[in-house]
Amino acid sequence: MQSFKDRIAVLTGGGTGMGRELAKQLSAEGCHVAMCDISAENMEETRALCLDGAPDGTRVTTFVADVSHEEEILAFREAVQKTHATDRIHLLFNNAGIGGGGSFILDGREEWEKTFDVCWKGVYYGCRAFLPMLVASKEAHLVNTSSVNGLWATLGPNTSHTAYSAAKFAVRGFTEALVTDLRLHAPHVKVSLVMPGHVGTSILINSGKLLGIDPENLSADQVARIRERVERIGLDTSGIDDQQLAQLVVARGEAFRDHAPTTAAQAAEIILQAVRDERWRVLVGDDAQAIDEMVRAEPEQAYEAEFFERLLAKTGWAIGT
Repeated sequence: MQSFKDRIAVLTGGGTGMGRELAKQLSAEGCHVAMCDISAENMEETRALCLDGAPDGTRVTTFVADVSHEEEILAFREAVQKTHATDRIHLLFNNAGIGGGGSFILDGREEWEKTFDVCWKGVYYGCRAFLPMLVASKEAHLVNTSSVNGLWATLGPNTSHTAYSAAKFAVRGFTEALVTDLRLHAPHVKVSLVMPGHVGTSILINSGKLLGIDPENLSADQVARIRERVERIGLDTSGIDDQQLAQLVVARGEAFRDHAPTTAAQAAEIILQAVRDERWRVLVGDDAQAIDEMVRAEPEQAYEAEFFERLLAKTGWAIGT
């Protein structure tokens, strides 16, 4: 699929980050885009940006849906069929994701399961709903977003990262299994597994909002939980009042977005080129390349402090520190 012109792409998590950039770059080539997200406001911003740079006649549609609920994904599919007047699509990007549920031992079950459900079930439900529409096309491509945390289940020796990592390993295993399944039963449908490193998105900010954590209006319980988590990674919060702690949370999310080694636009370019090249394994960013190489070379050492120190020296990768 060397050209995306006049194709139809379905995309989850289109409101911000990589989803927004994928939508922009696809629509700029004349690809019709149907996106979903939990934020109608963010999607409208994405849609305006898409249409501003798209050829006349390009359709960009939005639908509010939480990908962790299958009935909402099915409603999204019905909306796509109706608004784009089609029973087939050419591209499916299961991109939506959040972070949370770091510790299986200490953090609440509700947050853990919500993180897992968005990151894994969102991919599973998306494939269940839309794969038949890919198969119905003469040429199609499925793109599932995992993470380097689908290769390496940590953010470093001081940070638990269980729900997100479990979900991203599930996405990885499922998508790798689809390589053979599609070759056998739908060879005209290609598949790509995307494993980004640190990409500049608003995932930390958006995850907090979805999980009910508003830094501008924190409850006493939320403040206590945030203090506990910050102290888990070795930071002393005894001299920080509640307002300063909230500012720290905001600053961390903004820094993750604004100072990443790979921008969301660059990530989208890498992903779309991989689709053109029909590559099934897509590492996004030099840090992702380094983590992949180091974990495969020394899997028994991957969760030791010395391994993380060498990773930092090699890449400057400092998420979770």
